[in-house]
Order: sequence, then structure tokens, then C-alpha cells
Amino acid sequence: MLINAQDSTLVIIDIQERLFPAIEDHTTLAEHSAWLIQVAQRVGVPVLVTEQYSKGLGPTIAALRDGMADEAIIEKLHFSAARDGELFRRPGGDRKQFIISGIETHICVLQTVLDLLARGNQVFVVEEAVGSRRASDKALGLARMQQAGASIVSREMVAFEWMEQAGTDLFRSISREFIR
Repeated sequence: MLINAQDSTLVIIDIQERLFPAIEDHTTLAEHSAWLIQVAQRVGVPVLVTEQYSKGLGPTIAALRDGMADEAIIEKLHFSAARDGELFRRPGGDRKQFIISGIETHICVLQTVLDLLARGNQVFVVEEAVGSRRASDKALGLARMQQAGASIVSREMVAFEWMEQAGTDLFRSISREFIR
């Protein structure tokens, strides 16, 4: 199945100030997540951002939070962003496809993905935009999500599926600015 811009929402999970520096290759993860947010905004895909116990872990890093509407930011205590239902009450939360970025792959990302799949949603995990403190945990989390039915994808797979075709003003604009 293809990712469709009209059917999908980008969810950025728990990329927060206090945990972020401990994540393997965290700088690249932040760059890739910011890239996804920018492309999503250009094609009209809603973006939701979760924060796990922000009193302890701090807010989402500024590079991702800046310019985000307050209603797009979801405070949570459950590891799964889908557990208490708040995700589904936000703009874009009613869509059938969820594109996932965030940390940690084997904890909050994994539990969110498993809950979304259990609800019957189509879930696409962006491999280069998720992370854990240890590479082995990231690999195990990705493997488990894929075994459960999630699609593991790249940023460009998401962007090109959102755009659907070449030759449009949107395609030319995104190609010039984001595809290198």
C-alpha cells in the first residue's frame, strides 16, 4: 500500500531535551525529523508531536517544536501515544495512516506502533528518523514492528508517495528544496 497525503498524519514521538542527547546519532535523527515535518507541512499533512512526562524529560527540542501549534503537542504518561486516545482527538488524529518518527524505537515508538496496528491503522516507521540509546535496541524495535505489520520506510519514500507524481509545482518545489 502507498502512503497518501490525504490519509496520513506525521507523528513525532518524544524527541525531548533531556533524553535526546543520549540517543545514538541524535543529530542526524533531529535533522531527518525536521525534514519530515517541513515536507509534511508543504504537502498539507498534519503533524502531531508527543512529549513523555515533560516535567522530567523536558519539552520537545526547539528545532522541532518551533512553529508548532499548541494543539499539535500532546503531553502523555503512557509509553504508547495511542493508549489514552488523546492522539485521536487532535487535528489529523482521525486519519488511517500514521507516519512515525521519534525515540526510543524499542519503547515509546514500538508501543505506539503496536497500538495503532491493533486499531487497524496503517503504520509507516521512518527508519532514519527513529532512534534509541543503543543500536541493538533500535534494530530489535524495528524488527518487531515490521513483524507486527508496520512498514519500515525512508524519508524519501514518504515524500515521493505524498507527492504522487512529477511535473507539478509541488514536486518541483520539494525536489529543489529537499531532495539532494
